[in-house]
Amino acid sequence: MNLELSEEQEAVRRLAKDFVAREIAPHVVAWDRAENVDRSIVKKLGSVGFLGLTVPEEYGGSGGDHLTYCLVTEELGRGDSSVRGIVSVSLGLVAKTIAARGDEEQKRHWLPRLTAGEAIGCFGLTEPGTGSDAGNLTTRAVRDGDDYVINGSKMFITNGTWADVVLLFARTNDTPGHRGISAFLVPTDTPGLGRRTIHGKLGLRGQATAEVVLEDVRVPASALMGPEGKGFSIAMSALAKGRMSVAAGCVGIAQAALDAAVGYAAEREQFGKSIASYQLVQELISDIAVDVDAARLLTWRVADLVDRGEDFATAASKAKLFASEAAVRAANNALQVFGGYGYIDEYPVGKLLRDARVMTLYEGTSQIQKLIIGRALTGVSAF
Repeated sequence: MNLELSEEQEAVRRLAKDFVAREIAPHVVAWDRAENVDRSIVKKLGSVGFLGLTVPEEYGGSGGDHLTYCLVTEELGRGDSSVRGIVSVSLGLVAKTIAARGDEEQKRHWLPRLTAGEAIGCFGLTEPGTGSDAGNLTTRAVRDGDDYVINGSKMFITNGTWADVVLLFARTNDTPGHRGISAFLVPTDTPGLGRRTIHGKLGLRGQATAEVVLEDVRVPASALMGPEGKGFSIAMSALAKGRMSVAAGCVGIAQAALDAAVGYAAEREQFGKSIASYQLVQELISDIAVDVDAARLLTWRVADLVDRGEDFATAASKAKLFASEAAVRAANNALQVFGGYGYIDEYPVGKLLRDARVMTLYEGTSQIQKLIIGRALTGVSAF
């Protein structure tokens, strides 16, 4: 096993570090306070190729492997998880799914715009009454001649108010459970589609999170992605890769917590000497460091499995479970190192903790990841 990165991977990682230092780091506090990331960041992400990673070049993508994608996602997570979420959703959940499951017309129409940052995608699965129980969603798409008419609502949709297209999941027949669900690509300027920004979030405050309401939204049959009734499998496949992206972002949060804690401990003095010299502070820092390395290795393993074409779903759940919980621990330990200053948003660790907390909830809660892992190990269905 060779864990050494290639020259190309190292170059992309340096590019991502420089991008974060130049385009993100100077604005993080202001964006968080304003609950709004500057939308111009999207075109900048597209211009350096970060919105096209792993997407074939013939569709406007920048190619590359999934480990490279994880390296970039980690650096974005280290800088600002709100920006990382833009990439994880528009590229990771939407563009990659179109590339893998869309027809030629859908690929040609959407992928060049999404990878360039000229359009943004969002993933319309979660509903007000169905979070973890995604197989029982209630949004309906009824066939009407050459069209589908869609009614329903979606909740906690990342990029929701910015998106130009929704990868939307709706029930197309009365078959109970996931077998009646289909996937659609719905432009957000379609009449009847409304969006409302969700304010007052604990973390990811700069991210455009929305409720999406669909009232008699009419789309052509060509908006259907894949066969009718196969939408749930499309959603689950997208989320499996999405969990790898979330895990990589969590590694970035944990790394940022480690960097902040080490730097502060070296500068801060108490009782006449640097607090880095105290064993209990060293314990906090060492715990963060171990979590960073373990989460990173679990995430890299998922990327390796994806790139080798092997089954990765269970490994992705393990990585997402561990990395998200580790990010919370890391940020919490870093805040402890900072003491009272960690509670002020002029310092980074409070935001890291707030951003980390949601990682244990979305794209499958920690409890759902444990059910998936347990089902894989025992062969007994958890649902």
